[in-house]
Amino acid sequence: MLGEGIIKGLAETARNFVGSYVDKERLVTVQYPEERLPAKEAARNFPFLVFDGHDPHAGLRCVACQICEKECPPQCIYIEKSMDKKPDYVGKPQFYPKIFDIDISVCMSCQICVEVCPFEAIKMDTEFELSHTDRFAGLLFDKHQLAKSNEYYQKIHPNEAAEVDGHLAAEKAKAEVKAKADADAKARIAAAKTTTPPAAKPTPAPTS
Repeated sequence: MLGEGIIKGLAETARNFVGSYVDKERLVTVQYPEERLPAKEAARNFPFLVFDGHDPHAGLRCVACQICEKECPPQCIYIEKSMDKKPDYVGKPQFYPKIFDIDISVCMSCQICVEVCPFEAIKMDTEFELSHTDRFAGLLFDKHQLAKSNEYYQKIHPNEAAEVDGHLAAEKAKAEVKAKADADAKARIAAAKTTTPPAAKPTPAPTS
């Protein structure tokens, strides 16, 4: 029938229009900012740095490898590596970022920094209310502004955070088993050295 598709489209539009007034789940607007829709777990806006525990410095996962800085398409990440080291989540001494800045005004939320990070240290936030009167310095976030706890990460991305925590826990357990095996091996070697009697000196041959 000629025009059947148009009629079906108009009927669907009319059904959605009426439904948006009578069905609460289909309301298309809310009274923002008094009312706010919960952010979807898949939502992503700008990156933040994850730290474990309660100390943003001691628990920061970033080891200043600078991979995200090199791979960032708009080049909005700036990292300066520390001169000293601190233990990471498995107890291995690692460098940490002395400076870690992200220019939010340049960031295009591509998530490439998250994908290339081998330490699960940088993730995407859901925060979007970042307007500022200073369009330059006000949108240049340093590591103190970027650092957010793992509990916060679990809150905004629960499924993703659970997977990451499981992966890190497995790595930590593997490292602990290896460290224990190395310590046991060293202990056995030390014990063998202390219990083995010194080799007897050869008796000199009698002289005529």
